[in-house]
Amino acid sequence: MSTQEHVILVNDQGEVIGTQEKYAAHTTHTPLHLAFSSWLFNAQGECLVTRRALSKKAWPGVWTNSVCGHPQTGESTEHALVRRCRYEIGAEIAHLTPVAMDFRYCETDPSGIVENEICPVYAAKLVGTLTLNPDEVMAVQWVELESLIGAVEATPWAFSPWMVSQVALAQEKLRQFALESKP
Repeated sequence: MSTQEHVILVNDQGEVIGTQEKYAAHTTHTPLHLAFSSWLFNAQGECLVTRRALSKKAWPGVWTNSVCGHPQTGESTEHALVRRCRYEIGAEIAHLTPVAMDFRYCETDPSGIVENEICPVYAAKLVGTLTLNPDEVMAVQWVELESLIGAVEATPWAFSPWMVSQVALAQEKLRQFALESKP
């Protein structure tokens, strides 16, 4: 899937200016493009954190929030998020809720690969069981959100930079969603 996907290139105002194959776009000079990020919760209000596969081009082996990806041309961000959840972790989601629609970041991984994204952030409830795609995810862990926030704040270097920024930006909305996820 990753070699057939593309990214939607945008200017600083978020206006579409073209597309580029996903793998080719992610370099030391990655152009600004559209993405999305999600935080998934179970019925106990725990958050799913994932460890990126070692084969990933950027931030291999790094712990991060549940699922991230890129919408495709003609696809809504919400539909793309559902598609990526199915692809990466083999799961369905419900109650998709925006938590940081204006999130944008630019970060460079240790190998020099840059992520440069306009990346709305969502929370959702996971439905069913997980079936991990080893090309995307090498490990997962369900974590109480408060423990996760504490870990991110104490050891930000142990997590993806976008996850660290999202915790700082959206932790109150994530807390609210986690509470609402419990029966």
